[in-house]
Amino acid sequence: MAKRPWSLVMAAVIVALEGLIALGLGIYVAVETVLGGAGDLTAALAEAAFGVLVGAGLLWVAWGGLLAAERWGRAPSVVTQIFLLPVAVTLIQSDQPALGIPLIVIALAGLGMLLAPPTTHALFGDDA
Repeated sequence: MAKRPWSLVMAAVIVALEGLIALGLGIYVAVETVLGGAGDLTAALAEAAFGVLVGAGLLWVAWGGLLAAERWGRAPSVVTQIFLLPVAVTLIQSDQPALGIPLIVIALAGLGMLLAPPTTHALFGDDA
């Protein structure tokens, strides 16, 4: 596709940002584990692996799915935004609104961009 709509590009940027954060956190946990900062080695390694895999997966979805205007890229992106909403609410309820409020804003912006009519048309064409 020669011209991607602005909403599709913004959706890809949001999903890529989420992927970079997850990847970075996974790497951080892995480094802390190797340096001996983990209380439970098994849990820390699992958390690090999960962060790295989720981050890499989201980057693949953003790059190979959304930016390439592939239909399959929207479903995992929408599911990710939906999963982030209860995480954000939990952060707010845990007296961490500085993390929870921006997360809600990013997740809602991601949903808005992913479900916008220009994005739908770019991904599904006249089948939408």
